[in-house]
Amino acid sequence: MTDETPRLHIDSDWKEQAQREKDRLAEKETARDASKAPEGEYPPADFRALVATLASQAMMGLGAYGDPQTGRVVVDIVGAQFAIDLLTVLEEKTKGNLTADEAKEMAEILHHLRTRFVQIAQLVATQMAREAGTVGAGDPTIAGSIGLGAGAKPKSPSGLIIPD
Repeated sequence: MTDETPRLHIDSDWKEQAQREKDRLAEKETARDASKAPEGEYPPADFRALVATLASQAMMGLGAYGDPQTGRVVVDIVGAQFAIDLLTVLEEKTKGNLTADEAKEMAEILHHLRTRFVQIAQLVATQMAREAGTVGAGDPTIAGSIGLGAGAKPKSPSGLIIPD
């Protein structure tokens, strides 16, 4: 009979490769930690920070944050639309000059913000119609008017604050 026992071949270089990979990951982690701003300081002024600032403004306008005094949601459709429009201009003007990651991130952020804008606009329109008692829920005619500065404060406590 033949000896068919598998033989192990250990590459003596594997330890060096593993150590190099470990060192590379540690350097990457250190660089990522160094790019974070210390408490109370601003992050580096770069493209991602600009996009994040505009996206945060849009999210604020879409009710992501409540009024700390009343606890009610603040919705500023006009302000949110402006921030989304600014991001769209930025995307158009930088087309072809972004890295693949930056372009993908910009597209994802805009998609998310636009989707949320439509959802919030519909919710606000429905709430305003319900409180006004003049239009049935989901009526698209009021959805177009809420972004024109015609948003009056709700008559009943709906949980929404819509700036004039």
